[in-house]
Amino acid sequence: MNDLMKGLFLGSAAGLVVISGAQAADLPLKAKAVEYVKVCSMYGAGFYYIPGTDTCIKLGGYARVDFGVNTNAPLFFGNTATQAGAQNRYSNAFTWRSRADLTIDTRTATDYGVVRTYFDGGFTWTSGGYGGVRVGGTAYDASPAGASGNGAVVGGQLGVYFSFIQFAGFTMGKAVSQFTAPWGNYPGMNISDALVGGGGAFSGVNQLTYTAEFGNGVSAAISAQDPSAYYQAGIFNLGVASPGRAPIWTGVPPFFGPVFLPPVMHGYGLSAYGGTTMPDFVGQVRVDQAWGLVQASVAAHHNNPAYYGGVETTGGPANKWGWAGQLALTIRNLPTGPGDVINISGVYTHGATRYNIQDMTAQAGGSTIYSGTDSIGFGFAPDSVYAPNGDLQLVTTWGMRGGYVHNWNQHWSSSIFGAYASIRYTDGAKAYMCGVSIPFALLGGLTTCNPDYNIAQVGANVRWTPVKNLTFTTEAAYSILDQKFAGVANVPNNWAVGKPEGNYTVKDQDMWSVMFRAQRTW
Repeated sequence: MNDLMKGLFLGSAAGLVVISGAQAADLPLKAKAVEYVKVCSMYGAGFYYIPGTDTCIKLGGYARVDFGVNTNAPLFFGNTATQAGAQNRYSNAFTWRSRADLTIDTRTATDYGVVRTYFDGGFTWTSGGYGGVRVGGTAYDASPAGASGNGAVVGGQLGVYFSFIQFAGFTMGKAVSQFTAPWGNYPGMNISDALVGGGGAFSGVNQLTYTAEFGNGVSAAISAQDPSAYYQAGIFNLGVASPGRAPIWTGVPPFFGPVFLPPVMHGYGLSAYGGTTMPDFVGQVRVDQAWGLVQASVAAHHNNPAYYGGVETTGGPANKWGWAGQLALTIRNLPTGPGDVINISGVYTHGATRYNIQDMTAQAGGSTIYSGTDSIGFGFAPDSVYAPNGDLQLVTTWGMRGGYVHNWNQHWSSSIFGAYASIRYTDGAKAYMCGVSIPFALLGGLTTCNPDYNIAQVGANVRWTPVKNLTFTTEAAYSILDQKFAGVANVPNNWAVGKPEGNYTVKDQDMWSVMFRAQRTW
């Protein structure tokens, strides 16, 4: 029996060998080569060739978690207006935000130079808050008006920060404004987005730009960019009353847009920008060296007002061009340590306020209103204002921002940063705003009327990087509004933020916030 089984087994094995040999003879002598992904070293680390093409691609991004104390959505820089400024049971004590960011960078060498495309998008979830509904009730507001602009979103949304093509010296699409300093809103690697004193649009503005490289780190750029989303701070029609006689608690907050009113409403009548008929024209000259860099930038901004009344037959003031100028400086190779850096910039605007009170600080009307439990403070920053049958009065501002970054060792670093801005109206604008302007005539009790004001901000942070590309940051920031009104304002009931009718002292306001961030970059 054993011999029989052994014979069957050996016979089967021999048959399999014969069959396998026949199949092997049918195979081609050389298998088709597998096309592996190859490293593309000509554009730096992280680039690979897209299989079957001569285009290199790099994927990147980060995952980030922010936790802010004494903050309200959508921005993390202290409680200021609406629910936040009310400082009562409607105000959040903290706000939480999570974000995932993805970047896609492609490069292709051509006879005309490198063709580059770039995309940067973020998926964000931010906690909302509660606002009053009629008498005695509230409703959760998951996406306050204006919160989706500039990448800061409330609820779950997608933000497109950059999307542009670069070819033969031209940049076409949504990219950083050529006016903006290289560090943008973050001179001290700060978390806070809301620093005044410089150009913004660091999350990208639609533009057509030509950049010339002269060698030795010297370059120049000229650009036409779309002002409608980021650079129109508002044109106030002083001859129209704000609805409801309540320009305080329901006014436009300083960071991103109103919560309960459309962005055209504020303390001085209505915002009355006409259509966007001209782009902003921006020029930049930059010198980048090992010791640091110097950048000078200028911008021309078109103020196109609407009408005196509600229809075109009422006429309106003639449009005017405003302008802005900025000088930025970076100093490297400091004696305090390797990698330490100082960033500082100064800006002056005339009829182009958003180049100072930047888009992250004051969207939707360019207004700033700080408020407390029993007091209020006024600060409005439009591009221009006009009275009935009057000319357009351009608003003038100046400001500065800066920061110092120090690296203690490979794991620990810290920064200090600050900013300052001053807003000034013409004598003609003040005469009307404080004389016959409807909103302030209704407030009553003001002993001093002057719409000029200043903002000062200061902060510091500490960063811990236990392993490469993973950083934990703690930051504290303080801001003060130095406003010029004085007296008492009579404010009606406002159910949206739980504020009762009564007299509120008009005075300077201040606020603070503390931020915690964890970020993993790849």
